[in-house]
Amino acid sequence: MTILVLAIERKTFMKLIRTRVLRGPNIWTRHTALELEIGCEGSESDIERIPGFDVRLAALCSEMPALRSIGYYGCLTIAHALETTLLSLQAQAGCPVTYSTTAATPESGVYFVVVEYSEEDVACLALEHTLVILRAAWEGCQPEDRLSTAERIVQLRELDEDLRLGPSTGAIVAAAVARGIPFRRLTSGSLVQLGWGYKQRRMQAAEVDATSAVAEAIAQDKDLTKKLLHAAGVPVPLGRPVANVIEAWEFAQKIGLPVVVKPQDGSQGRGVTVNITSFEQMEAAFHSAAERGVVMVEKFLAGADYRLLVVGHRLVAAARRDPPQVIGDGVHSVRELVEKVNADPRRGDGHATSLTKIRFDDIAQQRLALQGLSPGSIPESGRRVLLRNNANLSTGGTATDVTDDVHPEVAARAVDAATMIGLHVCGVDVVCETVQKPLEEQQGGVVEVNAAPGLRMHIQPSFGRGRDIGTPIIADIFAPAEDGRIPVVAVTGVNGKTTTTRLIAHILTQAGLCVGMTNTDGVYVGDRQIDSGDCSGPKSARNVLDHPHVQAAVLETARGGILREGLGFDRCSVGVVTNIGSGDHLGMNHLHTSEDIVRVKKTIIQSVASNGWGVLNAADPLVASMATECTGQVIYFAESIQQPVLATHRAKGKRVVYVESGQIVASEGHFEYRIPLLKVALTAGGLIAFQVQNTLAAVAACWGLNIEWSVIQQGLATFDSSTGNAPGRFNMMQIKGATVVADYGHNPDAMRALVVAFDAMPTPIGARRTVVISAAGDRRDQDIREQTQILGAAFDHVILYEDACQRGRQQGEVLSLLRQGLVGATRACHIEEVQGEMNAIDQGLKLLAKGDQCLILIDQVEESLAYLRSHL
Repeated sequence: MTILVLAIERKTFMKLIRTRVLRGPNIWTRHTALELEIGCEGSESDIERIPGFDVRLAALCSEMPALRSIGYYGCLTIAHALETTLLSLQAQAGCPVTYSTTAATPESGVYFVVVEYSEEDVACLALEHTLVILRAAWEGCQPEDRLSTAERIVQLRELDEDLRLGPSTGAIVAAAVARGIPFRRLTSGSLVQLGWGYKQRRMQAAEVDATSAVAEAIAQDKDLTKKLLHAAGVPVPLGRPVANVIEAWEFAQKIGLPVVVKPQDGSQGRGVTVNITSFEQMEAAFHSAAERGVVMVEKFLAGADYRLLVVGHRLVAAARRDPPQVIGDGVHSVRELVEKVNADPRRGDGHATSLTKIRFDDIAQQRLALQGLSPGSIPESGRRVLLRNNANLSTGGTATDVTDDVHPEVAARAVDAATMIGLHVCGVDVVCETVQKPLEEQQGGVVEVNAAPGLRMHIQPSFGRGRDIGTPIIADIFAPAEDGRIPVVAVTGVNGKTTTTRLIAHILTQAGLCVGMTNTDGVYVGDRQIDSGDCSGPKSARNVLDHPHVQAAVLETARGGILREGLGFDRCSVGVVTNIGSGDHLGMNHLHTSEDIVRVKKTIIQSVASNGWGVLNAADPLVASMATECTGQVIYFAESIQQPVLATHRAKGKRVVYVESGQIVASEGHFEYRIPLLKVALTAGGLIAFQVQNTLAAVAACWGLNIEWSVIQQGLATFDSSTGNAPGRFNMMQIKGATVVADYGHNPDAMRALVVAFDAMPTPIGARRTVVISAAGDRRDQDIREQTQILGAAFDHVILYEDACQRGRQQGEVLSLLRQGLVGATRACHIEEVQGEMNAIDQGLKLLAKGDQCLILIDQVEESLAYLRSHL
């Protein structure tokens, strides 16, 4: 827990109690956001109690128009001021953020501040700056770091430019998002995954995963590229590698001046010198290229420099590139003219802006000398002064769109070049007088082929119309109707999540799919467990969706992960809510009522795709009420056909799943499909009520995925409550002639369901019931007591134990609460306390006689089940 305290006169003013980074859809918004838990002293008029606070804060933030216009009117607390400042700092830095909110908690003086972010590290830095600003405004002094708000915004903007996707990758990702294709950045750079599971594709910058390393290596080798293009009938200039300056000069004279010198393996125009006509120029050019490897000399082609972009087998854009230059005005020096050009806000130091600043380096000064100029020279008005020979945008050049001017034969040669090298996205550099007639007619040619070409010149040309480059690249990666998604089922609720998740996954496996599953026991892909422990959070969900074998994902989605980080996916095909009941984990994270739990659980239903299904328990009013939050359609389930919500839904001809005459019934309009409960192993022929409910939810979910009914029925028949299929979920076994059930139930609703299940089991005359129980220490006192209140009315012998589940409570505290729940028990006649889970199991088993029944509520699932199996 992070705690930052702002203080004045030794009095605590604000505590930043906790910061959460919500990386997926969450209880507040579908945006990524920072959630800050803030402790403020006093009433809601904290700011009013500090004369001049709002004025000082507005003065410190005077560079932010958003704050000037708001003037902090309506900011009742420091929490509201924090919200407004944090959002505005990011917005002023160029981040596309708009959402923020401040919400009071049931605890006096404690607030949640939620602010959207686009780049996590930028938001964290903005938070640091916000806290410094608020401290200074509160204390009436200058910020400790002496930075102005304008300087803070510059810092944030520079960090954002470093971190956000560049224009090339950003354009492709934007096109993917427009197609509904999910994406995830795999690194802080430009490596991005598009799609999920076995449908995923990966790309880096403008290079797609289908492009081979061999093709990329060929494109890097300028000499080999020339040979292959020549063999394909693509015009190329004469040239070859040379070993030294003398050989370079001799070869240049042989093919005829002027010539071009460049590295054999290079990119972005680095080390390239064109239009060389003298030995002195050759010497300087050779040394510049040699710094980057083997040097090539080739014939200089007269004309303009064009970049043709080929995607797949089609030319999608073309631009004429002009070298960096300034135009004289008879007043300013060359250096001053360059500074004026570089002041253009479109020019930056990297690739984040549409143009790059002109480099005024040794190469630029050498080019000036060839024109009889120096940095301090004042060129006459109208004179064109070149700062480089090459026209790369990365060195300050400009681009003019000429896509509509390209002759079909020129386009065909560009496609031939890309195909010959094997590049799916290819930048073909052509030098010719014009692209409006074939290259062969004007002694033009292809001088270079580029893997991972920059797209900036086509998306945001200096002159002319920008082109949509992302869409054709996405169209080349994904088929027209493909969105890169696999079926995703998200399961949440208070009880029954894990069993429902496992049953759905089992049925999908019967359908022949490789299923990725997460639950509180681990992560599974196919028949292999790849992680263990409680894996019901967003990180595990992302791991499943990243796995290249997964064809469908079934994700148990627990409260903790949603609160901690949000969802691990943007939307799901089916969202299942098993129940809410009286809730669980109450008293934690400011969740005090069942309605508070609904706010968390309904995040799943809010994330159902528009063509997806929300599966809701019609018998639980809090769950049924979530239907209005579902953007897709709803399937209700309940045991009784008479349940009002379900009956109304059914009467409208909509999908429902219920039990009638010992059969599971799936109904929609005139369609009806029935499955006998006697063929559903998990329910013991329908005797175990809560397993019937879990089965109904699973059937509805698989129906939402359009799984064939014969497959659903086969899955239900082959999935039982064994320790292998559903460990810790009503696992029945015979020990000493007695029926023993091991279960992971840990809240009052679970205890009630277990008692109902035991009451439905055949019981021999004179048989006794024994229960072995502990409780999770992080539950409320009344919840712990209520569990034994329920069990004390249904079991004869009660074995209480403590082991690893105290979760912050003192030794003996859980046992004391459990004993309190047994005061006045109507059935329990024998109560004892044991230290250690295995010792408690031993004690419970010792009490068994033939025909008895025993419920063992386990905490250490794997260890306890293994220990019980050893007694079989």
